[in-house]
Amino acid sequence: MLANQTGAGTLLNTYTTAKSVINPQALVTLPPNYLYAGKTLRVKVQGGISNVVTSQRTFTFQVMMGSIVVHTSGAITTTTTAHTLIPFDYEVLLRTDTVGSGTSAHFLAQGVLRGIMWVISGAVADPTAGMATIMCPNTAPAVGTGFDSTIANIVDFWVGLSASESTTGIQIYNYTLEALN
Repeated sequence: MLANQTGAGTLLNTYTTAKSVINPQALVTLPPNYLYAGKTLRVKVQGGISNVVTSQRTFTFQVMMGSIVVHTSGAITTTTTAHTLIPFDYEVLLRTDTVGSGTSAHFLAQGVLRGIMWVISGAVADPTAGMATIMCPNTAPAVGTGFDSTIANIVDFWVGLSASESTTGIQIYNYTLEALN
């Protein structure tokens, strides 16, 4: 384990531009040249989201290396059912595809998002049984945005919201970053 959140985070709402949602003590700096081709990291996040019934809000989950988005879920739509901190579970595997300076380092990443409040398409209410599982992104896997693996990089987890209001928000309860090899 490289990093973990030791307590529940703050409920964050009234913003739209993606920002860090984990506690500052859970940030970890990877040293220069820590990554190599094939090195795999796993990010696990559990939390709660709040959304309104009047319009389907979206949440965009991002794994960051410094200020670079190295994985994004894309905008994930909520159901038409209102929620107050209903639980979700998100897991992302990031396999180092290439390393190098400038923007030559890349991850190939795929995530899985689970929760009763997510929909793939359409204006629908929560399912009456079970929960939604969404692949993130829901496109063919491709390498993410390039970053510099020859320098120290802070690994962070950001979320963007489609509406800035007190009834749309996110709170992170558990966050871990693991090196799998």
